[in-house]
Amino acid sequence: MIAAVLHNKALRRRLVAGSIAVLACGAAMVWHGTRSEASSTKPAAPETKLVKAVAVVPSSNADTRSAIGEIRPRLESDLGFRVSGKIVERVAEIGATVKKGEVLARVDDQDYRNRLASAEADVAAAEAVLVEAKAAEARIGALLAKGFTTRANHDATLKNLRSAEAKLKSANIAFAMAKDQLGYTELRAEFDGIVTATGAESGQSVNVGQMVVRVADPENRDAVFSIAEAAFANTPDTRHPPKVTVSLLSNPAITAIGTVREIAPMADAATRTFQVKVSLENAPAEMRFGSSVAGRAEIASKSVVVLPGSALFDKDGQPAVWVVTASSAVELKPVTVARYETDRVVVSDGLAKGDLVVTAGVNRLREHEKVRILEGGIK
Repeated sequence: MIAAVLHNKALRRRLVAGSIAVLACGAAMVWHGTRSEASSTKPAAPETKLVKAVAVVPSSNADTRSAIGEIRPRLESDLGFRVSGKIVERVAEIGATVKKGEVLARVDDQDYRNRLASAEADVAAAEAVLVEAKAAEARIGALLAKGFTTRANHDATLKNLRSAEAKLKSANIAFAMAKDQLGYTELRAEFDGIVTATGAESGQSVNVGQMVVRVADPENRDAVFSIAEAAFANTPDTRHPPKVTVSLLSNPAITAIGTVREIAPMADAATRTFQVKVSLENAPAEMRFGSSVAGRAEIASKSVVVLPGSALFDKDGQPAVWVVTASSAVELKPVTVARYETDRVVVSDGLAKGDLVVTAGVNRLREHEKVRILEGGIK
């Protein structure tokens, strides 16, 4: 019985040893297979991204500008008296048509008539003194020639003669001034026009230069617009201003062609806009003073590139686009944007003809990354 027990123990030891050997062999085979599989696996190639691109074709882009303004007279004068006084009559009324030289208003002229009469009397007195001085000089001159008087006496009479001549000249100037001032008591139109405003009434005392009547020339009219500073960013040479089409807001069918004749050198303090005056050619009668109008001008700018808005990328806060190089890699190019539109951007600088600009998927790209242009993706 002891022999049987010993035999069973030996048998179990052999079975355990065989199991360990089998496990070791299996582990070795698994390790060897894993190493072989790992050694045969190669690194995956980087993904080539598909993009859409557009070929750059610079073109001359006409920039259309529009604004709202009003009709104003080109020539409009505030007329006032050149002398002060009390208005005794104002003939002109708002809307009246006046002719050049026509009397518009009068001030009381009694004082100026008196001044004219006084100046006239001074002239007469100066003429009498001159006659006397001439006679005295003639007598003393004759005596000096005969040796009956001294040269000092002759010099004195000659001095009186020159003084009398000067006084007469001064009196004549004063008389002319008094006559002119009497004429200034009547306010006359400087040109043919329409009265657009009045500043004083009969019985009112006015000072020199105070506006009494405003007269405008109805034949020459301007369309006046207030333009923002940004509109002058790409303004062409002012020596060749663009033509402007002006139309009535109330009736767009009524139009006139004009030319920019004046741009204010300084912005308005309140609105920060610049006043632009457009001279109208053969303005229709319906374009009355004060009428609201719309102005439209097409300004030809330098060659620009128009891109979809999706092509624009941001680089350090500045606009840029991705450009596909000859090696099919992408590079980021800074560009200058002339203006932004609803669904596109107008680039004025930074791109050359023939450049391939990525228009879709710009946010997934990295510098010098390889890309593949989608078939049919170049426009």
